[in-house]
Amino acid sequence: MELCVISTTMTTAAKAINLFHPSITIRVSSRLFQSDSVLQFGGRLKKPIRPLETTMSCVSRKFGFLGDSMSNGGDFKRRFAAASPAVETSVKEDKLPADLKVTETVQANSSVKLSVEVPKIVCEDCYQRVLTEFMKLSKVPGFRPKTRVPENIIVGFVGRPYVLRATVESILKRTLPHAMESVTGRALKDSIQIVSSFPDMEKAYSQLKTLSYEVVVDVVPELRWNPEDGYKNMKVVVELGEEIDAKKACERQLRQKYKSLGALKIVIDRGLQVGDLAVVDISATTIDEDGSTGQAIPDAESKGFHFDTEEGNKLLPGFLDSITGIRAGESKTFTLVFPESWKQENLRGQRAQFTVDCKELFYRDLPTLDDSLADKLLPGCTTLKEVEETLSKRCQEMEEEAKEQATDNAVLEQIRKMVEVEIPQSLFEEQGRQFYGARLLEIQGSMKLTEDQLASLSSQKAVNEFLETQRESITNIIKQNLAVGDIFKRENLEFSTDELVKEVENSISEFKKHKQEYDEERVKDQVQEILEGAKVLEWLKERAEIQYITR
Repeated sequence: MELCVISTTMTTAAKAINLFHPSITIRVSSRLFQSDSVLQFGGRLKKPIRPLETTMSCVSRKFGFLGDSMSNGGDFKRRFAAASPAVETSVKEDKLPADLKVTETVQANSSVKLSVEVPKIVCEDCYQRVLTEFMKLSKVPGFRPKTRVPENIIVGFVGRPYVLRATVESILKRTLPHAMESVTGRALKDSIQIVSSFPDMEKAYSQLKTLSYEVVVDVVPELRWNPEDGYKNMKVVVELGEEIDAKKACERQLRQKYKSLGALKIVIDRGLQVGDLAVVDISATTIDEDGSTGQAIPDAESKGFHFDTEEGNKLLPGFLDSITGIRAGESKTFTLVFPESWKQENLRGQRAQFTVDCKELFYRDLPTLDDSLADKLLPGCTTLKEVEETLSKRCQEMEEEAKEQATDNAVLEQIRKMVEVEIPQSLFEEQGRQFYGARLLEIQGSMKLTEDQLASLSSQKAVNEFLETQRESITNIIKQNLAVGDIFKRENLEFSTDELVKEVENSISEFKKHKQEYDEERVKDQVQEILEGAKVLEWLKERAEIQYITR
């Protein structure tokens, strides 16, 4: 079904219509978001908000579908500001000659369908207004400007199809604010869609001199806690990986710095052993139940892979043992099973046949580790002990930050599981586009994209594919944000004005430092939401029973 599309660049007919309600914008067919970035509450506000415009300047021109989402900042609850102020103003200023008949039907994903029936007297009033405006704008031969022109003459001069179209547009723009009164205070900003076919509306009006249409609008979602007040006194288990252990991290860093001082030399008279670095080609195929080889495993294949044997524990269990002793120029084929804990679900428990071709083999010729290397290991240090103490202090700070972040993530994940909510499609798409915009920034920051690559990545097809594949992640983040906002309101939490002012000033100073424009109100909203999130996390952790385990 063709959706009603009302262009913002219209002919004389449209100009006449815009004189009636210049403040009302009807968004139809596609969703045009005035959105902001996804908030991921991770504890304290440690850094001021930084401007994105510099990084986004060359991206935003390509991302027409993103609208203002990436450059506007991130006030999540701005989406929940209903379009009621403009609607209420228009309703008060323009009283219709008769009441509309509006039937409300609740639909899935926190949306409401409004079936609107416009009486003939209202349609006729709009028709007369359209004719009046055409008379003002048209220069009809034989009539002075802005004088009354007989109906049949002005219609013939402008063209009956244009008058018909302008009248339908006028009826929609004039009656929509009145039809929206039933969802005032609930409708999400910029989520209104007229779903009726415009040609059908034209045809109906031309025959019946009345008009009916349907509007779908997203409303503020209703949050349900299961169990009720379940977020109070939670029991939270936080899994910590070995990689954040300060002592082990310090040892790894020192070892990496030490290895960087050694020269790589070619291994000649032996095979691979722990400590060596090998350049290998890796290929893998699945093994079926009957023992025959199946399909290739692209994610397990690599050409010219630099394999540091000291990092062998990060690869598939058994991989290092299977190639130990291999010499340059040799090839080895062996079978391994992907563990059930493997990151990629489709490979868990899968038997696979690997083939490794060793292209080059090197060992490190390391200098003696003593105080003479201290300054090379860590500039400014004079002894190995000083190097170890400095690294240990840094790693301890990193461990505390990582532990705090892991705790925040575990708490947020737990409250997410406690809420039940139907997420409006407009909110999902908006947040998904912002995720995608952030992902594109990461890609652009790590590699130089050509014009063709950027165009491909910024296509609507690419975005839609991302929204579909990342649906679960996007949904989870939205649920977390909604849960956090609900707790903040339920528990009457607050932060000081001084905190808000200080963080806003810090953020604005960053924009000024980068000579970027900014919207102070949006910056304030974003800072406020981050502070709210931090307060909620602090409140939850104070009341939660938290257990830490190392995996």
